Formats: sequence, C-alpha cells, structure tokens
Amino acid sequence: MLVIMRKNGESFLIGKDIEIQILDVQPNGVKIGISAPKEVRILRKELLSEVRNANKESVIIPAKIKLSDLEVFIDKKD
Repeated sequence: MLVIMRKNGESFLIGKDIEIQILDVQPNGVKIGISAPKEVRILRKELLSEVRNANKESVIIPAKIKLSDLEVFIDKKD
C-alpha cells in the first residue's frame, strides 16, 4: 500500500487520467474530490460490501421445498 501525505488543496494523480484532490481536512474526516473519466467506476468500499452481502442473502434457498409451498406463486387457471 502506498501512503501519501497531502495538505488541504493539494492533489495527486493515479495514472494520467485520475486526479485526487484534498478539499477539506477536519478532525472527523477528510473531504476528497476525484476527477476521473466517466467509464471509471468509483464506489465506496463499505457500500459494495453491503450490496454483496445482500445479494448472497437473497439467493439462500431452503434445503427442502415442498410443492405445496410453491403453489402460492403459480397462477392457477381453471
């Protein structure tokens, strides 16, 4: 991991197209600005983890499913 110290208003580059600028430094956090091409996806890591966990939970299938339990999802035509 590369560690870079910057002061308020200073910036650094990642490659030739991505610029990270320090906008504000406060005791409870740092505000940064990111200039990058539109095709570069920028995500907060904690949100990505939450989405991954929610997706995993949504596909858990019970070990035994009775046909009678699924009947509520089937459109019965008389």
